[in-house]
Amino acid sequence: MSEAAASASAGPGEPVTHVLYLHGFRSSPQSTKARRLAAWFAANRPDVAWWCPQLSASPAAALDGVLTGVSAWPRDRMAVIGSSLGGFYATVVAERRGCRAVVLNPAVDPARDLASTVGTTTAWHSDEPFVFRAEYVDELRRMTLPALTEHGRYLAVIAKGDEVLSWREMSARYAGCNVRLVEGSDHALSDFDDHLPDLIAFLGLGPAR
Repeated sequence: MSEAAASASAGPGEPVTHVLYLHGFRSSPQSTKARRLAAWFAANRPDVAWWCPQLSASPAAALDGVLTGVSAWPRDRMAVIGSSLGGFYATVVAERRGCRAVVLNPAVDPARDLASTVGTTTAWHSDEPFVFRAEYVDELRRMTLPALTEHGRYLAVIAKGDEVLSWREMSARYAGCNVRLVEGSDHALSDFDDHLPDLIAFLGLGPAR
């Protein structure tokens, strides 16, 4: 069950026409949430442009690629959705583009959290090794925002049962935004389907059920 911890805007605004999804650290477009959303848009709103790129291990390269890819998208009719580290990136994109963002258990200080992962690791969905370099931590630190603007453009889904990130830290970061604080659940939001109606409603694409 979820509760609205804050309501910063009266409504979702105009329906979006373009949606970007950003996956988390070691994840990919094959993640459960990415595939679930891709299937929903294909079945229900094929008219909405959907893009879920494979992100570079380098945060700077990942952000540059994303911003280049959405440079021609309409700012007021696009939205970005991001999970975990992707939620951190989504926040940066929303601040730079002035668009709506949905963040799912978003990383708040990934420079701190990922400093211990420097070295060779593997991707979740392929077991393909990749190197997370020390300079990537510095890239994350440089793109960390001091504060959010226009809180009403954000919907944050935060699980108290997140075993990776602190729900209190996430809640503090997105205080004043539209927040769905979930009792239980986990970092992956295994109950994602329960939150999908709120997400779709926030994008102006349908009523919450």
